[in-house]
Amino acid sequence: MKAASIASAFKLPKLTCRIWKVWQRDFDVFMKTWKVSFFPPLLEPIFYLVAMGYGLGSFVQPIQGLPYIQFIAPALISISIMYSSFFECTYGSFVRMHFQKTFDAIIATPISIEEVIAGELLWGATRSIISSTIVLAVVAAFGLISTPLFILIPIVAFFGGLMFSAIAMVFTSLAPNIDFFNYPGFLFITPMFLLSGTFFPLASLPESIQVFAKAFLPLTHVVDLSRGLIIGNLESSLLISLVWIAAVTPIFFVLSINLMKRKLIK
Repeated sequence: MKAASIASAFKLPKLTCRIWKVWQRDFDVFMKTWKVSFFPPLLEPIFYLVAMGYGLGSFVQPIQGLPYIQFIAPALISISIMYSSFFECTYGSFVRMHFQKTFDAIIATPISIEEVIAGELLWGATRSIISSTIVLAVVAAFGLISTPLFILIPIVAFFGGLMFSAIAMVFTSLAPNIDFFNYPGFLFITPMFLLSGTFFPLASLPESIQVFAKAFLPLTHVVDLSRGLIIGNLESSLLISLVWIAAVTPIFFVLSINLMKRKLIK
């Protein structure tokens, strides 16, 4: 019985182009409130760059040959990718599912449960592109971009955002109430925020924590890719990050759809 349950959790969902109808609905709602959503990703990196980049950075020696403000700039882009997609597919999806009953309304149409969840995941990835592009513009305005490779950041944002959206949706499938999200917030997001090479190099941590961060903290790989594209340092180790994201994303994408289907059918 358990084997059958596990197999059903990883069963490939049946999806059609109708998933874009779900995405379009979320996009239309976003466009009605875009002014509220625009300012946080615009102001937050400015505060970090001024307070930590200039303020704290004046006491910090160059890291990997970079001024501290330039070292943390790609991390701020990566953090925006994580936050926007993760919270969109936890709090945002939970509200649409339980309080607004949006999922029930959509499922009453020819759109299936699987397509509703897939559309939500794609919208979460889109939110990552929007937020990270705003942060990228702030970083560029501060003169912290060293290479034209930065134009590839939206691609990293989409796939990184899709990964975080899928992971977030797994938590949403397990959430009995909205307060549940305090647990992944404190136990998953906060460690990534601090221990993924964001504000200091991973090499400064004990080796066991470095291994843990590279193996289990997705933000580590998004930070590495973003930093490489912003400063133009394309090391061979970035291939590992690409492979890691490419391997993990489909697993959680399928798992999140099937777990949410199981939750909604109940």
